[in-house]
Amino acid sequence: MEENRAINVKPLPTIYRYAYLLGGILLVAIGVIGIFLPVLPTTIFLILASACFVKSSPKANEWLRNHKILGVYLKNYQDKSGLTIKSKVINIIFLWITISVSAFLLTESLPIKILLFAIATGVSIHLIMIKTKKI
Repeated sequence: MEENRAINVKPLPTIYRYAYLLGGILLVAIGVIGIFLPVLPTTIFLILASACFVKSSPKANEWLRNHKILGVYLKNYQDKSGLTIKSKVINIIFLWITISVSAFLLTESLPIKILLFAIATGVSIHLIMIKTKKI
């Protein structure tokens, strides 16, 4: 038999709430940078930021979830609705352009070039395997 027990949740001390809030802000910043740098995975940083905001400021979490651009990353992930074909194509094209520019213009090291193209291949496969959302 299962008992109904009330769970007593103590509010976090103020210093912890501020630490989570600061962590959430930093993670959002890294997530935004990840939009432009294909090596940084945007979605995971925004998910972690959301978790920090849940502990520190529900208002900040709602702002993030309802943000015109950033909220889409969270909602698509959290409801597992997937990505549209258009967003997959745009992401893969942008990924390969930035990786190619990095490999051919920013480094002469063959191992680094191989690593960059391996990352691009892995990310492309991951994007292709994500569920395709029907509009």
